[in-house]
Amino acid sequence: MSRAVRKRYNLAHYPGSRRMSRLSEVHHRSMARPSFNRLEKRIGYKFRNKDLLIEALTHSSYAQEVSRPTRDNELMEFLGDAVLSFAVTLRLLEAFPEYDEGKLSLARSSLVAAHYLSGVAAGLSLGDYLRLGQSEERTGGRDKSGILVDALEALLAAVYRDGGFEEARRLIERVVLPADLAGQVDDLFATNYKGALQERLQAERQGPAHYSVVVEEGLEHQKTFTVEVKTGAGVVARGSGGSKKAAQQQAAKHVLAILASKVESDG
Repeated sequence: MSRAVRKRYNLAHYPGSRRMSRLSEVHHRSMARPSFNRLEKRIGYKFRNKDLLIEALTHSSYAQEVSRPTRDNELMEFLGDAVLSFAVTLRLLEAFPEYDEGKLSLARSSLVAAHYLSGVAAGLSLGDYLRLGQSEERTGGRDKSGILVDALEALLAAVYRDGGFEEARRLIERVVLPADLAGQVDDLFATNYKGALQERLQAERQGPAHYSVVVEEGLEHQKTFTVEVKTGAGVVARGSGGSKKAAQQQAAKHVLAILASKVESDG
């Protein structure tokens, strides 16, 4: 049987295999160099070497499926984790010179935690730009927390390699760290004003305080909340913070201050 005949025979008997191969090729070609202009605008950084950005957004599942050698973002993620930790440490030392090592370590851990970074990545719509293999695509890889966090850290490494540490540091402060850094970190060590207010109201035989969010503004990972609290005796106060919990604590603190001033004036 000639080569031409064998080729026609194979195509005739295995059309599905040929079609799937072509679909796979089309899928990977379409993902080879997607437009990253919108992402660059979101993060406020323009890459000189676009290949670094592409590598940062290439998941291992994609690299394993293409025939040509392709770098995935695993090593980038490793480097980005170190860059992020260093930049966050420097920022905390600047913002909280009075904190000891224990407090700084706890604060840093909260700012590089996976659940927090996943929210940052989602806020940047990072999943829209990932290069994934078909298996990950089918199983919702663009929304998986672990993949998003790895891609974010790889992106930070790409900026570091493309523009140096100061560019990476500025990016981290711009899109990773919360706008209300002091409020969010202080919340880790704050006095439990809500608990103190509840105990006082119970001692005075009043019902529990009621909290409600009245203002919510800012980007997804940099929101500021304003909470209003009302007591059964008609005392109303507001507080703001980088989280609902922090805002509630501030509102409760203000109510306690109002109650304390009333006691002084009555006395």
